[in-house]
Amino acid sequence: MRALNRRQFTKIAGVGALAAAAFGVFSYTKGKGKIVIIGGGAGGGTAAHLIKKGAPHLDVTLIEMNRQYATCFFSNLYIGGIRSFDSLTYSYDGLKKLGINVIHDMATDVDTTKKTVSLKDGTKLPYDKLVLSPGIDFKWETIEGYNDAASQKMPHAWKAGAQTKLLKRQLEAMKDGGLVVMSAPPKPFRCPPGPYERASMIAHYFKTHKPKSKIIIFDPKAEFAKQALFLQDWETHYEGMVEWLGADMTDGGIKKVEPDAMTVTTYDGETIKADVINIIPAQKAGKIAYIAGCAEGDWCPINPKDFSSLKVKDVYILGDSAQADEMPKSGSSANSHGKVLANAILAELAGKSAAQARYHNVCWSVISPENCVKYTATYQPGERTLDLDTAFLSAVDESKEVRAQTYRDAVAWYAGVTSDMFAKD
Repeated sequence: MRALNRRQFTKIAGVGALAAAAFGVFSYTKGKGKIVIIGGGAGGGTAAHLIKKGAPHLDVTLIEMNRQYATCFFSNLYIGGIRSFDSLTYSYDGLKKLGINVIHDMATDVDTTKKTVSLKDGTKLPYDKLVLSPGIDFKWETIEGYNDAASQKMPHAWKAGAQTKLLKRQLEAMKDGGLVVMSAPPKPFRCPPGPYERASMIAHYFKTHKPKSKIIIFDPKAEFAKQALFLQDWETHYEGMVEWLGADMTDGGIKKVEPDAMTVTTYDGETIKADVINIIPAQKAGKIAYIAGCAEGDWCPINPKDFSSLKVKDVYILGDSAQADEMPKSGSSANSHGKVLANAILAELAGKSAAQARYHNVCWSVISPENCVKYTATYQPGERTLDLDTAFLSAVDESKEVRAQTYRDAVAWYAGVTSDMFAKD
C-alpha cells in the first residue's frame, strides 16, 4: 500500500475530481438492451444516470420504493443540527427527465432463468442486465429483544428517513442531564466511522442545548475507524460527554434490550437505563439479493473488475450488499461501483472493451462544526478481491484551517455525488 500526501489526495478525491469520477462522459452509441436496476441510492442511481447518459436509446428502468430519497451519508449532520432534513432529500425528477423509467414499487422476486423481475403490484419486467443495489438489511437476532417493532422505541436510524427523524425527536424531548446509549455494530457494516460521527453530532447537540447530558457507546469491537481522531476531539470539544466502551470492557457490548423499560444489558451482566437508546444492529445484504441467488453468507461475492455476480449470470451487485473486502461499505464506494459498472455494461452492449476498473472511496467525518476528518483510498481489482492501492488519513495534529477546508471539501463532494445519483442540473 502506498500512502498519499495531501497534494496527491486532492488529485484523487478533490472537489471536482470526485464528482466527475474515473471514466468521464460515456458515449457508446451502439448496442441495445433492457437494463433493470433495483435500488436508487448511491450505487443504483449513479448507474442508471450514467448508463442512460452514455446510451440514450437503451431501455433503463429504476425500481425504488421511495418517491423522496434521503441520503444516509450526511444524515448525522441533521441529528447534530448542522443541516436540515430537506437538504438531504431528493426526488427522481432528474433521472426521469433523461428518459429513465422510474418505478416506485417493491421488487419481490427475480427469476434469473427467465430474466424477469416481479413487483409487488404484480408487474413483471424483463431484463437483459439486472443491477441490484438494495443497501443493507439487519440481523435482528444478534441482540436479544431487538427487532423492527423495538426500533420504533429504540431507533437504529441506519436507513435514513423516518428513523432519522425519530432519533432526533427523542433527543429533543429528553431532559438536560439525560443519558443516551448507543450500540455500535460488528464488522462489516455500512459506513465504518458513522456511529462515532453520530456520537460526535449528538454531543454537539448536547453542548449547545443540553450540556449536562451524556452519551455512552457500547461497542462489540476492540477498536474502531479513525479512533485516535475521534478520541482526541471528543476530549477537546466534548469533555465528559462521550464515553466509549470497547468489547474488552463489557465482554462484547450489548446482549439484550428491553424497549418498554428502556434498558440495555451488556454481556458482563450490567443493566443500564437510558433516556434515548440508539441500537445499530449487525448487517447483511438486502433481501432481494438473497431472492436472486446472489448472496453467500451475509454478502454477495462479485467479480472485482465490474461487480458482476459470481453466482448468477447477467446480474450485478453494487454498494453495501457487495462483498468488496478491503473497500468499505459507504456511499462513496457505491458511487464508485456504479461508475465502473456503467462503463462495463455500456462497453459490453456496444461490443467494445471496457476501461480498466479503478475504484476510490472517501469517508468524511464531521466531529464538530467545520471540523471534519477524512479517510480516502484507491483500490485495484485482483483475482477475486479488491486490493488496497493508496490511502490517506487525516492527522491528529491538523490545524483548524485544514479541518475547515476538509469540511468544505466534504460539502462539495456531497453536491457532486448527489448530482451523480439524481442527475441534478
